[in-house]
Amino acid sequence: MPKEVYYKNVNDGIFNKAISSILYIRRSMRMTLEEQLVKKSLLGDTAAFEELVAQYQNRIYALAYRYMGNEEDAYDMTQEAFIKAFRSLRSFKGDSSFGTWLYRVATNVCLDELRKRKRRVLTLSLDEPLATQDGDEVEKEIADTSPTVDILYEQKEFSLYIQDILDEMKPEHKSAIVLRDLMELSYEEIAEVLDCSIGTVKSRLSRARTVLRKKLTDRELLP
Repeated sequence: MPKEVYYKNVNDGIFNKAISSILYIRRSMRMTLEEQLVKKSLLGDTAAFEELVAQYQNRIYALAYRYMGNEEDAYDMTQEAFIKAFRSLRSFKGDSSFGTWLYRVATNVCLDELRKRKRRVLTLSLDEPLATQDGDEVEKEIADTSPTVDILYEQKEFSLYIQDILDEMKPEHKSAIVLRDLMELSYEEIAEVLDCSIGTVKSRLSRARTVLRKKLTDRELLP
């Protein structure tokens, strides 16, 4: 091997190791700072917890939005998740990262709310008239929920359709695909969030992707 090539390979190897070391140090510093904030929060330091909220609020909101399907509910669930996290902070034992624990809290908050809403579904028939306070009967008017013209551009329509598919999935399948494909958590992290095995995560994810792919193909949104 020519000396030039040898020294280039050596230098490249040293450079790559240096980059890896820098990234490792950065991750360690970030984790150390997060751990410090968690410890301070456990001692009642609200300012420290607010810093944790600032770090995670966008990610938790994105997670809640995919579960709830609209901005207002996503905002409410994000607030509820952080309130619940603060109140139950002592249950965080450090077995996983704080972020993984927080995802689990937020996921449970969203799923609990969706279950409550299912139980509150109105059973009134749409064909029956409504009685007013004066005893008169009026026909129900069903609101037009079709999207307005200004939001019917391609990307928005596609996003709305994806959300509709997610909303039709079983909760466990929806959770798997949201946490993996949208939030980009690892299989290990998802298993901790959902309190199941990695094999179960992969199985649920496979089923969810199959459903999603079939729906998109039927709609001719995939080849």
